[in-house]
Amino acid sequence: PLSVSGVIVAAMPLDDQIYASGTLLSNNEVELRNEISGRIVKLGFEEGTTVHKGELLVKIDDDDLQAQLKKAEVDKQLAEKNETRQKDLLDIQGISQQEYDLALNSLNKIKADIEQIRAQISKTEIKAPFNGVVGLRTVSEGSFISTNTRIATLQEVDPMKLEFSIPEKYFSTLGMNTEVHFTVESAKGKFKGKVYAYEPKIDLATRSLTLRAICPNPRHELIPGALAKIDVPLSRIENAILIPTQSVIPELKGYKVYTVKNGKAKPMKVSLGLRNDSTVQITNGLNAGDTVLTTGIMQMRPDIPLNVKVKN
Repeated sequence: PLSVSGVIVAAMPLDDQIYASGTLLSNNEVELRNEISGRIVKLGFEEGTTVHKGELLVKIDDDDLQAQLKKAEVDKQLAEKNETRQKDLLDIQGISQQEYDLALNSLNKIKADIEQIRAQISKTEIKAPFNGVVGLRTVSEGSFISTNTRIATLQEVDPMKLEFSIPEKYFSTLGMNTEVHFTVESAKGKFKGKVYAYEPKIDLATRSLTLRAICPNPRHELIPGALAKIDVPLSRIENAILIPTQSVIPELKGYKVYTVKNGKAKPMKVSLGLRNDSTVQITNGLNAGDTVLTTGIMQMRPDIPLNVKVKN
C-alpha cells in the first residue's frame, strides 16, 4: 500500500469575509494659511500638540489697521453729530432733503469703511476651526510672510476615517453601519470601524466601489495616511465542509479530491465555495466523516491500496 496522509472532514463554522486594503484619513484636515501678508507677532501653538476650536494659533501685526480703525471711529462720531443736526434742521424745514441725504450717506460710508477695516483685522488672526493636532510649522515668530503661506497643518484624528474599495458584486450585501475590522503596521492590535458613507458610482477602471468607515481613535494610535488591512464580515455558515487547499485537483470540467473507501483511493467530484489562505469550502461531493487525502496526490490512481495516516 502507498503511504499517504489524510484528514477527516468535519463540519465547522465559516465566516464569509471580504479582504481589502485601505487608507486611514483624518476626520478633518486643513492647511493653516494666511489671507494677508505681514509680520508674525505671535504663534499660539506648539508643534505636535492638541488645540481646541476657536483657539488663536497665529497673529499677524495689525498696528496700521488698528490706527485706521481709530481714525474711522473718530470720523464716525463727527458724521453722527452732523447727521443729527441736519435731521433737526430738516424737521423745521431749515434745509432741503438733499442736504440731509448727503449727511446720511457720509455717515453710512464711514460705517462701511469701519466694517471693512474690521474684516481686514480679523484676517490677521488664524484660529483653530476644530479640535485637532497641529503638525510641524514652517515659519517662526517675527518672520514676514506673504499671502497664502503654508504655516502648518491641523488634523482631527479622533475619530478617524478609513477609506477602502470592494468589488461591485458585494454592494448589495454591505449596508450602512456594517462593522469592519482592520490592522495597521504602525500600531498593535485590531481596530474596528463602521461604514457610514460610500461613493454613489462604480469606478470604471477597477469596477469597484469606494466606502468610508468611521473609527474611534481616543489614544491617537492610528495615524493619517497609514495602510490598513481590512476584513469585512458578510455572513456566517454554521456547518461548512472545509478541506486543505492542496487536496483539490483541477480538472477540465471542475474539481476532484481523493477519498479513502475500504482502504483504497476513490476520486470524488466536488464543487468549491469560499476560500481562505489554507482551506477551501466544499459545497457538494463530500460529507462530514469522509477521509480526504492531503499527500501523494500526484501518484494517486483510483482503487490504489493505501496506508493512510490520519491527521485532524
